[in-house]
Amino acid sequence: MATLVLTGGGTAGHCIPHLALLPYLSNDFDKIYYIGSPNGLEKNIVEKTNIEYYSVPCVKLKRSFSFDNFSIPFKLTSSIIKAGKLLDKLKPDVIFSKGGYVSLPTVIAGSRRKIPVISHESDLTMGLANKLSSKYSRKILTSFPDTATENKKFEYVGSPIRKELFNPDDRASILKSYNFDGKKPILLVMGGSLGAKAINDAVRNALPELTKTFDVIHACGKGNLAEDIKIKGYFQTEFINKIQNAFSVCSVAVTRAGANSLFELLCLNIPSLVIPLPKGASRGDQIENADYFLKKGVINLLSQENLTEKSLLLGVLSTYSNKKIIEKNLSSNPIRDCSRKISRIIADYKR
Repeated sequence: MATLVLTGGGTAGHCIPHLALLPYLSNDFDKIYYIGSPNGLEKNIVEKTNIEYYSVPCVKLKRSFSFDNFSIPFKLTSSIIKAGKLLDKLKPDVIFSKGGYVSLPTVIAGSRRKIPVISHESDLTMGLANKLSSKYSRKILTSFPDTATENKKFEYVGSPIRKELFNPDDRASILKSYNFDGKKPILLVMGGSLGAKAINDAVRNALPELTKTFDVIHACGKGNLAEDIKIKGYFQTEFINKIQNAFSVCSVAVTRAGANSLFELLCLNIPSLVIPLPKGASRGDQIENADYFLKKGVINLLSQENLTEKSLLLGVLSTYSNKKIIEKNLSSNPIRDCSRKISRIIADYKR
């Protein structure tokens, strides 16, 4: 009876890749559990699956100076002890971590119990939690080849892509669900799991012009619906539950530069205007991800500093008009689903 513990969270990007691996991991592990935070995004995501969810208190790591940082070692020690007690109960053969501060107590507690820990880094450069976790990991898998250069622990594998993205519903029923007639190309706007006010505002201000050319699907994030907007060809929602349907009908996308979203869009050959989260609001990882793909000619880039309704409109129109060029560049730099490869590596570490 082989048992696996999955961990990671803080954002959807540290959790959703686990879902891509589940169809393959279930072939090698009899029991799969998830350890996350008590009330994080990952809890809502995992509880919609058949994976049993457990939580431990987590300490959010802060890069800037804060007096709160002085208490981190004590809080982290307490979290590690609690994670250790949980691991003693679950008795996993392997731990697989997708990073984020949520993963750290489980990773450290697992390593101290000689449980093999495998970590995966989605971004071009490593996040703080994965940097700390790397000391305790037997193997660090990466989505970008440039990340896997530090030492023998690192291995470039690519990014896991959810299997359901390749199995959308039929086009007619999808269009009907959005109240579109299919006569216009569709623009998909995503601001990340928490939404993005700057993108939401620019899109809504540009709607009179955007809807002349496109029907618009707008995922605006929790609590960000604008109920007063009633424009034909505009569909807004907090979250898109069956994202594969939106992906299958859209002709162009606007997105942040989270690695998971980028890899999914590129794998499906969707031309995208990418607006990275600016440095200061993040560690700069989204800017690095976007620059990497911009150099390959597979995305268009618009900085948030230059984001206006006019620049957004021009960016979307340019991306759509250059669709064939972007698709040609994508065919030269194809993004493939690496879920099976990653799951095999994890299974190889069964004790």
